[in-house]
Amino acid sequence: MKSNLVCALLFASVAPALGAESFLDEVDQALTISAFHDQVRARVSGLLDLEYYNFPQPPPGLIRADGHNLFAPRLSVFLDAKIGPNVYLFVQSRVDTGFDPTDLGEQWRADEYALRITPWKDGRFNLQIGKFPTVVGAWVERHLSWDNPFVNAPLPYETASLVSDLQLPLTGNSFRKVPGIDKYEFLPILWGPVYATGMSAAGRVGMFEYAMEVKNEPVSSRPETWDEINFENPAVDLRIGLRPNAAWRFGFSAAEGAYLRADARPFPSGGELGDYRQFLLGQDVSWARGHWQVWAELFQSRFEVPRLGNANVFAYYIEAKYQITPQLFGALRWNQEFFASEDDPAGQPVARANDVSRVDAAIGYRFTAYTQLKLQYSLARGDFVSDDLHGTFAAQFTLRF
Repeated sequence: MKSNLVCALLFASVAPALGAESFLDEVDQALTISAFHDQVRARVSGLLDLEYYNFPQPPPGLIRADGHNLFAPRLSVFLDAKIGPNVYLFVQSRVDTGFDPTDLGEQWRADEYALRITPWKDGRFNLQIGKFPTVVGAWVERHLSWDNPFVNAPLPYETASLVSDLQLPLTGNSFRKVPGIDKYEFLPILWGPVYATGMSAAGRVGMFEYAMEVKNEPVSSRPETWDEINFENPAVDLRIGLRPNAAWRFGFSAAEGAYLRADARPFPSGGELGDYRQFLLGQDVSWARGHWQVWAELFQSRFEVPRLGNANVFAYYIEAKYQITPQLFGALRWNQEFFASEDDPAGQPVARANDVSRVDAAIGYRFTAYTQLKLQYSLARGDFVSDDLHGTFAAQFTLRF
């Protein structure tokens, strides 16, 4: 009942925006500028997201909050600029309660800033430098709220494992019996879109796609590290793709990097940060035809854990979206994550965590070309500290300008 009431209040608070389409058309035109005979073009755009969550404790995914209810507004402002035919600049700035939803108060960040050079018009080669999303996987391309049919990310991008970049185990027993007081100390196999800093080269030749990058942090790294200019132990990521026709797309990804923080404790004597790495392999496929869109990804990740050995994680999801009417759509996603490992020096498995299964169901409605409402319910078995069944309700209203 409380969830329904909050959603009704959320909708009522933004209802005036639903009839403002002509005004937003004018705003869109005003935020686009051109100079030097159209050689320089720039556009400012944005997303205002009003999100509400009702969840058990501990919260699902990477949410950090006490209690069972969280309201998390987010303002994202984008600057896209093109200088001549070959140079492109983009910036994304956010004001929200944290990169992942929290109850810790508002903050401001520059999540993206990058320069891209495209020497040829056919897109065969693009060179990019700055802070930008990872090339690994396929969900990153639709991770913004307007493009994502769900409120949250797929399981591999937001589920904490037993592996921490800060708190290192002294024994296998201490590693397997993590109290789980703060999931935020532990790493997923990919942390959302991974806006790390570095350089990439990407392009498309015929039906083939390629992308490779060198970043300051690996794909599991936490948002607080993405701005750090430290390439002593760089991460290397790549994706190779195939688009045989308009309906199908296939991809293969690989990533490798040192995942421990410089302040990780207690650190093994004689060891170095670069000695302990994360390795990841991923495959993705998508299909679209008529009213249907289907995506699937699977990942195998290995973390080298100090003093113990290798902790392995396997995760996948299958996601489908159906466009019921031009404005109404529904989406369903099945996610699973499994933990396995080698034995530690005492002959016990390095990782013994609860496997996680989750189903996400969402319905969305686009009132205008600028406003959208999504309602979602997720039912999951297993989390960081238990094997219980628990549900999460989420609502998200988005205003695009």
